[in-house]
Order: sequence, then structure tokens, then C-alpha cells
Amino acid sequence: MSRVVVADDHELFRQGVVATLRGVEDFEVVAEAATAGEALRVVRLLLPDLVLLDLGLPDRSGLAVIGEMHRDCPISRIVVLTVNEDERALFSALEAGASAYLLKGIGADQLLHALRAVVAGEGYVSPRLAADLLRRMAPPPPTDALLATLSERERSVLEGIARGETNREIAEALGLSEKTVKFYVTNVLVKLHARNRVEAALVAKDAMGRRRSPGD
Repeated sequence: MSRVVVADDHELFRQGVVATLRGVEDFEVVAEAATAGEALRVVRLLLPDLVLLDLGLPDRSGLAVIGEMHRDCPISRIVVLTVNEDERALFSALEAGASAYLLKGIGADQLLHALRAVVAGEGYVSPRLAADLLRRMAPPPPTDALLATLSERERSVLEGIARGETNREIAEALGLSEKTVKFYVTNVLVKLHARNRVEAALVAKDAMGRRRSPGD
């Protein structure tokens, strides 16, 4: 049987989680906490197998607590249970030592499945966030593969971006409207996984530099 501490400042939600865990034989709730301070105290005292931790505790950020718990009680696996869907919070929690990151909309059966996976030594992330996690962990596609996704017109627009031209200047050079160029710029940024024109220009210049290098 896995011993569990549930830390959440919303009493009604906390009681619902506790009731779910008490309805099965493989989990035992040994303590509840409504603040980060209480959670740290009972975890250090009881050394539970699992800690269900909300990120929005009133006295301290749950993200700060994760690192402290992981350092002081490495045998306790930390399961974040939160409404926070921000991928930065997800990555920060996992990097700090959390074993799982669950959203509070999770059903009872899925919660139990996730907790059993963590007890078995696996990690778990709510499916709604798992795609973001996999995307961030995947290596970026090679530059040539990204450029191959561009149409001929999009390549022409990218060349203008690489030269530092404005949308109006690109439009005049290609005989297009400025609105049409803006549409192509958006497509280029999406296809190159670029956050802005500067990153797109760097991709273009990197490709042009590698094409020139064999003849240098």
C-alpha cells in the first residue's frame, strides 16, 4: 500500500481527492495539508510514497516547494495536481523533481491510473499537455528539411526577410500587395518554427552559408 499526502488549499477539492484514494485498497492517505509549510512539515515527518501537490498554495509557490521536497525527501514521489496549463510551469515542475503533472479536470479513474504508474516508477503528464512536452523534447528538424517545406513564393519572401527588407519593400519587389506579403511571412514563420523575422533570417542565412562553403 502506498502512503499519500494530499496538499491543496481548496478544501472541497482536497476532500474529493482524499475520498477517491480512500475508496481503493492500494493507497492510504496519511496526511492532508492546506499550505506549503504544512506540506513540507508532514512530508519530512512521514516520508510518504506519494505527495499530491497543488502549485497554487497560499504561502509559497508549489514550484519552489517541489525542489525542496525532492532534496529533503527523495523517496517521496511528487505528483503535481493543478489548474495551471502553462507549459513553462510543466517543465519547471518536472525539472525540479516532480514525477507527474496532472490537470485538475482529471477523472477519478485516470487519477488512480496516473498514481499507479508513478508508484511503478513511471512518469505521467496529462494527455492535454503531453503533446507540448514531446514537441519540446524532440530535436529540431534540419534547416534544409524546414526550407524544403516552403513554396517558391515563400522562399522569395524569406530572401527579402534575410536582406532586412520590410513587408512593403518585399511587396514592391515581388509585385504583390503588402497584405499578401504579410500572409506569406506568417506562413514562413510557422513552417520554419521561427518566433520572429530575426529567427527566420538566421535560418535563411545559415542555409545560404552552408551552400556557399563547398566552393570557398
